Amino acid sequence: MKIECSPEVARALAERAPVVALESTLITHGLPHPINVEVARALEAVIREQGATPATIAVLQGRICVGLTDNELTQLAEADQVRKCSRRDLPIVVARGEFGATTVCGTMLIAHAAGIRVFSTGGIGGVHRGHPLDVSADLLELGRTPVTVVCAGAKSILDLPLTLEVLETQGVPVVGYQTDEFPAFYSPSSDLPIDVNCESPREVAALMRVRDRLGLSAGLLVTVPIPAEHALPHDEIEEAIQKALEEADAKDIRGKEVTPFLLARVSELTGEASQSANIALLKNNARVAAEIALAHG
Repeated sequence: MKIECSPEVARALAERAPVVALESTLITHGLPHPINVEVARALEAVIREQGATPATIAVLQGRICVGLTDNELTQLAEADQVRKCSRRDLPIVVARGEFGATTVCGTMLIAHAAGIRVFSTGGIGGVHRGHPLDVSADLLELGRTPVTVVCAGAKSILDLPLTLEVLETQGVPVVGYQTDEFPAFYSPSSDLPIDVNCESPREVAALMRVRDRLGLSAGLLVTVPIPAEHALPHDEIEEAIQKALEEADAKDIRGKEVTPFLLARVSELTGEASQSANIALLKNNARVAAEIALAHG
């Protein structure tokens, strides 16, 4: 895979310094302009503050880029018709010279090819509620690409129990970071179990090393509860999600358009409280991911 690393990322990788990958669908499909660019910059700043190098990943006019300049971040945020890039979409956007924003799946694939071991995101994709055959490619990529993904669990608009079942089938260890329960994105807990609780970045790094020594190809999913002061009441979020799901079904919204629609609609229905919570957990995840990358060395 032909990849263009920024000078900052290339230098860090050559020196075996800690690097944390960041996805780009957050910029193009997750948040409105100009908040999207502000948050992208803030996440990179959080990672640098911890002593690691951020590597935002995207496809710019057919070029697979690992590490974006500030101008490139702005260019991506303002581009028209940016395709969400999972594994399936990469050959299309590269061949056509298009702009592509990488999903969790696409970011994992490229990060692994570049030699980046840790990736921070908000929430992974999963199994959609009411549509058990609609399974995100994120879960399959986690089963075959040895990258550590730091997140706040799966997005709460999804079927969390079924998502955990698929992760188990794919052989993906689900780590609770300083928690014994699977986080529910906007809420610290879903009352669902995780496989192991790690209290420190060093413990997570130890799991990564053993996974590699065993020659296992699956990723490691590190789930971090949203900070309590930014969490939203479960009942409030659930009511908004149910309404958004009903509207999506009524409008026959399917496939990769479902998640952006639901997230935007939930944000509207909660008076943008969910957007504020989303930004808070993104920053917290970036901090934890950087600490894990430093501990892994």
